[in-house]
Amino acid sequence: MFRITCRVAAIALIAGGLSIQKAGAQTPAPGLEPNADLTATLDAGPDAKAFSNESGGVFVQFDQQVFADDSKLFNDPPPTEGGWKGLANLLEALTPSVDTEIPLTASEITSRISTMLDNGEYQEALNVIEKRTQQYEATTNLGTDVQLMFLHGRALAALGRQDEAIDIYINMTTKYPELPEPWNNLASEYVKQGKLEMAQDALTMALAANPNYGTAKANLGEVQLMLAQRSFQDAARMGVGGSQSKADATADVLKK
Repeated sequence: MFRITCRVAAIALIAGGLSIQKAGAQTPAPGLEPNADLTATLDAGPDAKAFSNESGGVFVQFDQQVFADDSKLFNDPPPTEGGWKGLANLLEALTPSVDTEIPLTASEITSRISTMLDNGEYQEALNVIEKRTQQYEATTNLGTDVQLMFLHGRALAALGRQDEAIDIYINMTTKYPELPEPWNNLASEYVKQGKLEMAQDALTMALAANPNYGTAKANLGEVQLMLAQRSFQDAARMGVGGSQSKADATADVLKK
């Protein structure tokens, strides 16, 4: 019942969210705290590896080795070795051999991509994500790697490609509204664009999916303060006494 309700609310937010966005509402505001990945939710699910949505599609975090060239997604330099080991490697290279590289599992790949993003290697991470996505697109009946989708949104957001990141997060919240993290990160991108009401709605959906999602609770508080500051500023422009001081006080709280 929750998933049906959540899906209806998700569609209403996406289809009707633009109507609640105020024109020109580009209030400068500090950014929210985005989530890094989906591990906590996936590991807490009824099956730690897979969920099903109402349309029958399955999204999974793959652990099996799927592609023979997974280990070549990353441009890792070969290790340099000297001494007798280096000489042995040189002699071995002169004789015929077979490729003994072990393909990486999907969770290992997404973990490495996440680390690249954490280290600020945004474009490099995006390149790997795009290669990996091409692999999936060329293969059928494997479901959807939601961790990869989520990291794709993170990479685009980090590169300032907000509209593209928002498209990915909206796609995820439409297909899988029970995942709270895409809602949270969607709100983070909305705040960057000054769309505070839409950010508030997205965070409300994140908490509907997981009422104990601490990051979303903190972010919702931030957005509500931003909305309060904007309301006080509007009231001050209308000549309401004391409103400017309240707006300033709210701004001071947001800076802490």
